[in-house]
Amino acid sequence: MAGQSWQCPYCGNYASIRLDDQQSGVNDLHSGTIYGDVGISFYSVKCPNKECKQVTLEVRFFQVTNDGPRKIRRALHVWQLMPESGAKPQPDYIPAPIREDYLEACLIQSKSPKASATLARRCLQGMIRDFWEIKKGRLVDEIDTLQDRVDADVWEAINAVRKVGNVGAHMEKDIDLIVPVDPGEAGLLISLIEQLFEEWYVRREERRNRMALITSLAKEKDELKKRPNDKGLLE
Repeated sequence: MAGQSWQCPYCGNYASIRLDDQQSGVNDLHSGTIYGDVGISFYSVKCPNKECKQVTLEVRFFQVTNDGPRKIRRALHVWQLMPESGAKPQPDYIPAPIREDYLEACLIQSKSPKASATLARRCLQGMIRDFWEIKKGRLVDEIDTLQDRVDADVWEAINAVRKVGNVGAHMEKDIDLIVPVDPGEAGLLISLIEQLFEEWYVRREERRNRMALITSLAKEKDELKKRPNDKGLLE
C-alpha cells in the first residue's frame, strides 16, 4: 500500500502512505483444528497527518491450505479493532443526537444489521425533523410530506430506509415471521444517511459560508468608498 492514496477514518484527510506508516504481520497458529490449519494476521496504519497520528488496526483469523509450494489463506473472521466501525467523520453542525445514531448504526452493522437498520431509520427521522422541520408524529407521514421537496429517486430511497428499518422498529403481527437484514443491506442504508449528510447539511453550510464571504466583500468595498482619497474627497 506504500505510496497509495489513503483516507484516514479519524480525521478524513487523504495522505500518501509511506512504508514507515504501516506495519503488518502473519503467524500460523495451529494445525488440525475444526477449521483445519489456522493462522492470524494484522495490518496497521499510522495517520501521517501531524494533527491526527491515529492508528488503524485490522486483525484476521484465517484458514491455511497448501497448493503445492503456495500457502493459501482464507479469512474466517475479520476484526476492525481501530476504529471499531467504518463511520466517517461528520461535522459538528449536524446535531449530536443524529450523529450518535449514525455512529451506533455503523458500529453494529455487522453484529446486528437489523438493529443497525432501525438506527438508520431513527437517524433519518431526526434529519427530516431537524433539516426540513417536518414533524408529524409518524415517520411515514413525515416522508409523505417530504415527497414534493426532494428528487423522486431520493424520496424512494428514503422511503426504503423506513421500510427496512421497520423490520427492527415494529414487531410483525406474526411474531414467528422472521424478516432478515444482512450487513450489506444495513450498509446500503448507512450510505444513504451519509449521502444525505453531504447533500443537506454540508452543502447548506458551504452555501452559507459563500454568502457570508460575498456579504463581507460587499461591506469591505462599501467601507473603502467612504474613505477619503488622496485629495481629501470621499470616493
